[in-house]
Amino acid sequence: MNFIPYGKQLLDQDDIDAVVGTLESDYLTTGPTVKAFEDALADYCGAKYCVAVANGTAALHLASLVLLEKDDKVLTTPNSFLATSNAILYAGAKPIFVDIATDGNIDLDLCEKELQKDPTIKAIYPVAFSGNMVDQAKLKYLRDTYNVTVLEDCAHAIGAKEGDIKAASCTNSEISILSFHPVKHMTTGEGGAITTNSKEIYEKLLMLRGHGIVKTPEMKPWEYEMRALGFNYRITDMQCALGLSQLKKLDGFIQRRIELVKKYDEVFKESIVKPLYTYDGNSSYHLYVIQVDFSRLNLTKVDLFNRLREKNIGIQLHYIPINKQPYYKDLGYGDEKTPVMDKYYEECFSLPMYPKMSDKEQSYVIDSLFEVLHENS
Repeated sequence: MNFIPYGKQLLDQDDIDAVVGTLESDYLTTGPTVKAFEDALADYCGAKYCVAVANGTAALHLASLVLLEKDDKVLTTPNSFLATSNAILYAGAKPIFVDIATDGNIDLDLCEKELQKDPTIKAIYPVAFSGNMVDQAKLKYLRDTYNVTVLEDCAHAIGAKEGDIKAASCTNSEISILSFHPVKHMTTGEGGAITTNSKEIYEKLLMLRGHGIVKTPEMKPWEYEMRALGFNYRITDMQCALGLSQLKKLDGFIQRRIELVKKYDEVFKESIVKPLYTYDGNSSYHLYVIQVDFSRLNLTKVDLFNRLREKNIGIQLHYIPINKQPYYKDLGYGDEKTPVMDKYYEECFSLPMYPKMSDKEQSYVIDSLFEVLHENS
């Protein structure tokens, strides 16, 4: 069996033709395909505005510069990629790590306790971990009751929903961000996007994406004004051409993920393997995360990883607690009381799941996992 990674893009001839068509056009960057991609994303997510950028981290950075001021306190999760909390630091603000709930998302009840203790907390950065949105009713309640700013990190969650609320619609947030890395639901190679329903925020994001420069009709033909210290976080027309092509197939990609999820859910019933959560029709499933109580086995998690890697199965871990990283420990983090996150980290790992994955490959993953576990039970 060839190597089976935890995630992988699915490209076809339509995607290739779309990129080639842009290469043959007059615009490789800052052209019409960028705006077309932004408009299509906004429409898909149900937001008024969208700004496409170079990658998901750039999206988080620009969003944080718009939403935060120096020394602002921001509640966020330790269960994410480093970029989420790093963006808070980029803006000179201070992350406050809050334990997770049993579904892997930040515990919003604990967030409320933090807000009650410290009314100076400015914002909440929840992450829709693995494609599963946070409780939108609770998020709205916190936003309205405590007057906090909300950024939803939806890098895992395009296509997810809760009732009528779609991921990145900004129904209960000022800003949402998306990522289009190849392991995500759809890809532009690298790439990201920011959605918002605020025209003021939208215009600030456009300015910051392009060096802080503004050009108006009243200016002389050659004139422009730098009004803020911005960045070159532009995305290319080639990437956006790929994104437009991928977006047309996104719902199909998600449907294939759901088929794989249902198979995993079924075979893990009544076993030592426990899905982080089972399919409920809402998550768009960027990841399929499971937990195993290794105290009941004669092998460690390292042993399991190594055994499955020997079988060409690329299970992965999402995530190492951010607050336990050396850089964050040097800043004084690491001693937060996060018992759910700590237990989760001891037991969790992500199984391969992506649209191109065949039924045969999934069966091989399942059989291999059970083989290793049963040999050591």
